[in-house]
Amino acid sequence: MICAEFFTRPDGDLVGFRISGHSGSGVEGNDVICAAVSSAAYMTANTVTEIIGVEAQAVAEEGYMLVRIPAKAARDCRVLFAGFKLHMLGLEEQYPENINVSYVEV
Repeated sequence: MICAEFFTRPDGDLVGFRISGHSGSGVEGNDVICAAVSSAAYMTANTVTEIIGVEAQAVAEEGYMLVRIPAKAARDCRVLFAGFKLHMLGLEEQYPENINVSYVEV
């Protein structure tokens, strides 16, 4: 199962996410659920660091991605993170046996 954790501040701002696991819905390299999650996660991470220019904590390994931004950058990334969260919630609704979305207050 893919676990997507969104890091939230007490004021509700998103300040990052962690994606871990595999959906198990297809053969490695041909798993459309993993591809949908990976593509959106990489697009989000790259936009944060390369387009918006935020110095983020970012780790990407096989089956794992972590992106965490400083609280002062939450406003700059608000729309991007909201879009990524919406995408992940849609995938969770469509594939509840393969994806779980949760929130961690930081």
